[in-house]
Amino acid sequence: MENKKLTKLEKYWIMYDVGNSAFVMLIATIIPIYFNYLAKSAGISEVNYLAYWGYAASVSTVIVAVIGPVLGSIADMQNYKKPLFTISMMVGVIGCAAMSFPTSWVVFLAVFVIAKVGYNASLIFYDSMLVDITSTDRMDEVSSQGYAWGYIGSCIPFILSLVLVLMYEKIGITMHMAMTGAFILNAVWWAVVTIPLLRNYRQKNYVAVPSHSVKNSFKRLGQTFMDVHKEKKIFWYLLAFFFFIDGVYTIIEMATAYGSALGLDSTGLLLALLVTQIVAFPCALICAKLSGKYPTERLIGVCIVAYIGIALFAIQLDKQWEFWTLAVLVGMFQGAIQALARSYFAKIIPAEKSGEYFGIYDICGKGASFMGTTLVGIVAQVTGVANAGVAVIAVLFVIGYILFKKAVRA
Repeated sequence: MENKKLTKLEKYWIMYDVGNSAFVMLIATIIPIYFNYLAKSAGISEVNYLAYWGYAASVSTVIVAVIGPVLGSIADMQNYKKPLFTISMMVGVIGCAAMSFPTSWVVFLAVFVIAKVGYNASLIFYDSMLVDITSTDRMDEVSSQGYAWGYIGSCIPFILSLVLVLMYEKIGITMHMAMTGAFILNAVWWAVVTIPLLRNYRQKNYVAVPSHSVKNSFKRLGQTFMDVHKEKKIFWYLLAFFFFIDGVYTIIEMATAYGSALGLDSTGLLLALLVTQIVAFPCALICAKLSGKYPTERLIGVCIVAYIGIALFAIQLDKQWEFWTLAVLVGMFQGAIQALARSYFAKIIPAEKSGEYFGIYDICGKGASFMGTTLVGIVAQVTGVANAGVAVIAVLFVIGYILFKKAVRA
């Protein structure tokens, strides 16, 4: 692949990764700690806190898994993708800001679920835009650049939020006021950096749909599910993706909650996850360069094997320095596996039906992460040991690797 400068449209698409990654950072760091604060105030135990957080994450992803393919199918009609993207993005943005109001842990989790549904739904349309904003031979590069700049860009609102949350007493404000500032700051950041994409994106690939277009989108969706079963490469890849990316998202969702449940220092957890973002930036850019020299399949396989090792290491984690080590290791491979998985899928599906296929992709990806987070919660509650729940994640990666190898051979 010839290295070329990013076009303006590619840059605007990448900026949405910069915007929504701020919300992802909140989910991975500050939000679980604040929920822990609310839960402790209500007398919730550490094990139940971890379980309830896992269940809330699971509910949000199941909702998107159910509605995602239908919305994706509708988005494949001419000029539908951008409006649906805008609506879901605004649900996420408003939900993020609204999390500053509840003082009850139950209400807080409910608002969190709404915000996360908006965020996850927006990614269905955003990911499917990849076929419209760049060429097939540049998809690995652009997708990797998106994750890379998303990681480093999200550090800006995160550091400002961190100052508010960690120094609220010195500033002379309450914890609730600090969290309000953090939620609103990240919501505004998310909305503002999305504006260039909203102003310049045009849907190039779409299906011609006769009257009763919404009704016909359901018929097309049913046909797509049948096509996926017949297309062996796509079918086996989605099945593999279900397992290996489930493990990735479970680690992202549960990292801070897991560390908090083990009694590790909150400040250390936040700073360690900031290191993850910083490490992920150059590693994702390196991945973008490597994608021009090595087959995407080989790079994805290396990432899955690396994650098997990461999950095994996490099982015995009980010290602060081990969490820092985990943060660095995750940063090295997190962006690479997400970016390559997205671009590889975009290359093997019909461009004009990208919304439908990415809707299914979301079921097997973020929609499927309910399995990992739920299993972590259940095992932690049954055994009474937080570490035990993490063992499940290693199994997910092993299964994902075996299925991925089958997809490559299909």
